[in-house]
Amino acid sequence: MTQQTPPVTPKNFIYHIIDEDLAAGKNQGKVITRFPPEPNGYLHIGHAKSICLNFGIARDYHGICNLRFDDTNPTTEEAEYVNAIIAAVKWLGFDWQERMYYASDYFEKFFTYAVALIKKDKAYVCDLTPEEMREYRGTLTSPGKNSPYRQRTIEENLDLFLRMRRGEFTDGTKVLRAKIDMQAPNINLRDPVIYRIRHEHHHRTMDNWCIYPMYDYAHCVSDAIENITHSICTLEFEDHRPLYDWFLEQLRDTDPNLSHPQQIEFARLNLTYTVTSKRKLLELVTTNAVAGWDDPRMPTIAGIKRRGFTPAAIRNFCDKIGVTKQESTVEMSYLEECVREDLNAIAPRVMAVLKPLRVVITNFPCEHTDQLDAPYHPTDISMGSRQLPFAREIYIEQDDFMEIPPKDFFRLRPGGEVRLRYAYVIKCNEVIKNSTTGAIEELRCTYDPATRGGNIPDGRKVKGTIHWVAANSALKAEVRLYDRLFSVANPTANKEVDFKTHLNPQSLIVLSECFVEPSLIEAKPEEKFQFERLGYFCVDVDQSDNSRNNGRKLIFNRTVTLKDGWKKK
Repeated sequence: MTQQTPPVTPKNFIYHIIDEDLAAGKNQGKVITRFPPEPNGYLHIGHAKSICLNFGIARDYHGICNLRFDDTNPTTEEAEYVNAIIAAVKWLGFDWQERMYYASDYFEKFFTYAVALIKKDKAYVCDLTPEEMREYRGTLTSPGKNSPYRQRTIEENLDLFLRMRRGEFTDGTKVLRAKIDMQAPNINLRDPVIYRIRHEHHHRTMDNWCIYPMYDYAHCVSDAIENITHSICTLEFEDHRPLYDWFLEQLRDTDPNLSHPQQIEFARLNLTYTVTSKRKLLELVTTNAVAGWDDPRMPTIAGIKRRGFTPAAIRNFCDKIGVTKQESTVEMSYLEECVREDLNAIAPRVMAVLKPLRVVITNFPCEHTDQLDAPYHPTDISMGSRQLPFAREIYIEQDDFMEIPPKDFFRLRPGGEVRLRYAYVIKCNEVIKNSTTGAIEELRCTYDPATRGGNIPDGRKVKGTIHWVAANSALKAEVRLYDRLFSVANPTANKEVDFKTHLNPQSLIVLSECFVEPSLIEAKPEEKFQFERLGYFCVDVDQSDNSRNNGRKLIFNRTVTLKDGWKKK
């Protein structure tokens, strides 16, 4: 491959490293990255940063990026997670073409290389229990001590390792360890485990194996087999880099063609008002704190997709927050603003009433319906327009009427006037209340026919404009108001307190008696709209029967409010 021309302006320190490598003629001018998720859960917003980075580097340098599943732990991995990961990466807009790999593809090579390490006297079979191994390992401030099994002969280690593969030993009784240095200051170099025994069914290799490689070993060897040039990973693996390099240096003697990728670490994405630990996300799912991995409150890519976030918004967010080595936490409001920015440009405007209050226009003909033209977007005329039916009875929001309003209330009040969006000016003449409870049940109003389209020819001042739907043509809908999953910015700050105690009780409010304009009858799952004055919403994938709406129950998820309502909290 000829050397590729790098971007004119590198985006981050990783681009600087790659520029220097290309200038030095390293890797024959190739740039090959990979995104290597473990299929033990659904991908989340933190993974999106890594996806955008790895595939973005390959795009910008005219290189390639592989998708590889690090499926070396059969006890936690499932085909469901594999399929979810594939769907998430595709949804974000990236393509690995035919280069989808699995660490399990390399199990035989991993085993062969492990045998080679034993023959070099760089690995041994150890019988220490997990508790004993922790004791022998030492601490960050005290050195470890050698295992009593460290001096086994090469022949004995080869025999035991082959018998481990044949399944002659039970789980936990033996492991294969690298023979490095139990006195090393870096605790990761104190004879780390390479293989452990697991008599478990693997989702791809079935029951062909009962020993499985550890991540630190499998990961670097997989990178080398695939000729990765730059192995991009998060900052917690910085202390593992010497081990990454040690394995590859030892194996280079065995296989001179094995490449030695460069590991580069960057700070992971931390986001307020959520958690991005797979273990904690799994706990939310298994304890039914949420409705599943794709619950729209979850930070999973499946969840934010269902909520109505767009791939473009996520990519823009990842680009804006940048890539550094400095750990930091990004405000959730910043992600939400990126979503608003994208939806503002692409979402058609429609009208919906979430908490309906009936209004009777007493001077409007009983059987007549007026058709009013309304654009789908205030500035993008290419989106076109639709016809809004206007009738004698309409619904407005309960919050848009007050009997005794404050001075700065510019919506509807007794004796007051207000514009109906795209329609007419109406005046409230009478308030009808329930005789028992005193609750407002209906407003009696009159309309001014001369104000069609909201124009006021006589020049009188009407400050307020509200949205509405016609009662006889509106579609019934369920609207789910999703909000932040946790009520505090850092739910895991106090390690002594269960993070689930900070779950936001208002993170989901279901409104089942809502009405939307009739143009939404053909709305498709995941289609996005701005409900005027209310926020951005999308059609949920969960649709059920409802005779009023041609056999469909319309369900909308609130994606994000029009403005950040958390600034004042």
